[in-house]
Amino acid sequence: MLLKHLMIGTLVWVAAATGVCQAEPPLKALIIDGQNNHDWRNTTPLLRQPLEETGLFAVDVATSPPGGQDMSGFRPPFADYDVLVMNYNGADWPEETQRDLEQYMAGGGGMIIVHAASNSFPRWEAYNEMIGLGGWGGRNEKSGPWVYWKDGEFVRDHSPGRGGSHGRQFPVQVTVREPDHPITRDLPEVFMLGVEELYDRMRGPAKNMTVLATSFAPAEIGGSDREEPVLWTVNYGEGRVFHTVFGHGPAQHKNVGFIVTFQRGAEWAASGAVTQPLPDDFPTAEEATVRP
Repeated sequence: MLLKHLMIGTLVWVAAATGVCQAEPPLKALIIDGQNNHDWRNTTPLLRQPLEETGLFAVDVATSPPGGQDMSGFRPPFADYDVLVMNYNGADWPEETQRDLEQYMAGGGGMIIVHAASNSFPRWEAYNEMIGLGGWGGRNEKSGPWVYWKDGEFVRDHSPGRGGSHGRQFPVQVTVREPDHPITRDLPEVFMLGVEELYDRMRGPAKNMTVLATSFAPAEIGGSDREEPVLWTVNYGEGRVFHTVFGHGPAQHKNVGFIVTFQRGAEWAASGAVTQPLPDDFPTAEEATVRP
């Protein structure tokens, strides 16, 4: 198997001898990292591994220059991939790179937003439309409404207030609100995710957005006291975005609920369909499951 890594505009090939001749996976994914207020160095491998394990994806990584360094040469070839995985939260990209992403998504590309990538690029209008909801970076009521589940329906709340917060980490329970979507089809209505950092009070344009699942953010641990969106999709032009607020750190990336929804979200964003069966170790409403 031949792997490649993109770093600061340089393509580096890494050969891995397996001794077995295997067919090339049908889909190509690019993980984007290099800057993040979370542990991207250790979570990027934990994003790559489950994608490759599906047998559906060949995975590359594009690593930006470190924060504070020249970003002008950072221009990954988005068009070469079926799906982009955003593990990035840092300095603004060059205008040419921003336009590349807008054209890629509008033309039918796929993208996954993982946890802190929700917080990137608060002043980039198109990116905020792609992600649906975001947090921090000065986001407030001017950024768009809060979206949450109340009394059996989703509310779009335009009240003044910050965009983005979270309480202390706790064992999160997820409730599926859109059971007929390919990503959530066959998932139990309720499942435990494990200890996570649950984002709440997210704000954004929320255009062409379908909330797949919610979780309750308890006030006693600093949460919003609301059922908050945690998994959703956005259609941007012809492109598809899957957004998960989960995946805080390496420990959270081992929760089976995170792994499986990430794998399914990646396939859907890349192809519009999900062919993966639900694994036997998927969590129940009472108990989370973790992989080594």
